[in-house]
Amino acid sequence: MIGSEPGFARCLTLALGLEPPQLPAPDGEPDVFWRQWLAGRNLGLVPVADPATFAWPGYWIAAAETADGRRDVVLMFGVPSGAVLDPSGLLGSGGTLVEAVALAPFQLGLDASAPYGEPAPAGGFVAALLVTPAAEAPLFRVAAAQAVAGSGLEGDRYADGSGTFSGSGRGYELTLIEQEALDALVADGIEVTWEEARRNVVTRGVDLDALVGHRFRIGSVECVGRRLAEPCAHLQRLAPPGVLSGLVHRGGLRADILSSGTIRVGDPVAPVTGR
Repeated sequence: MIGSEPGFARCLTLALGLEPPQLPAPDGEPDVFWRQWLAGRNLGLVPVADPATFAWPGYWIAAAETADGRRDVVLMFGVPSGAVLDPSGLLGSGGTLVEAVALAPFQLGLDASAPYGEPAPAGGFVAALLVTPAAEAPLFRVAAAQAVAGSGLEGDRYADGSGTFSGSGRGYELTLIEQEALDALVADGIEVTWEEARRNVVTRGVDLDALVGHRFRIGSVECVGRRLAEPCAHLQRLAPPGVLSGLVHRGGLRADILSSGTIRVGDPVAPVTGR
């Protein structure tokens, strides 16, 4: 996979206009790590169908391979495109492009340096807690749930890795959604219950998008926001019609749990300050 190639981080540094120290070291499988890290910055890697003929007046990243099996990534640019960075000199050695991705934002018009803004010092509170032991099974409400660091909520499918979207890397332990987003659906005539939204924590008075990349507390439990929990065809299949379009960019937050403890309905939700 292209994110696992040796020169990927170097190409990414140049494409993003960063200095090498600003780029983190991959934690886990590199391709998964980079895709999730980029998602937290409103960026994705879009596969290119035919790297040999692709052209783009911006940066794109391709894997090059030589006849003797050497492989690495190159940073491409322009129409027609040429290599602006070839860390291993593969194209100069007769290598060909065999795989490529274009770096593209999920939401247009956002500030690239801080796409989701900064969290407000004052937060809101937990309006509801929901869990289910199995993928696609109905969620049920609980008054309190035990949050386990590095795992999820006890009794929930994501705590044991059996959720539909369980996977490797970050952001699979806890999902949150704003009550205000659900209220907006109802105002548009789309009746959606907490259970049908299929998120663990329903909040009120919290800008969840702004918690991406930041630590926050739910009661005494410390968490970290990883990326947006955008809606998808799977959610639309299990929820009332209109949920997919109604929750675009308002589907909530994917987070990980950093410290264990009990989360209760009514607990405050607020960013961790001073770090």
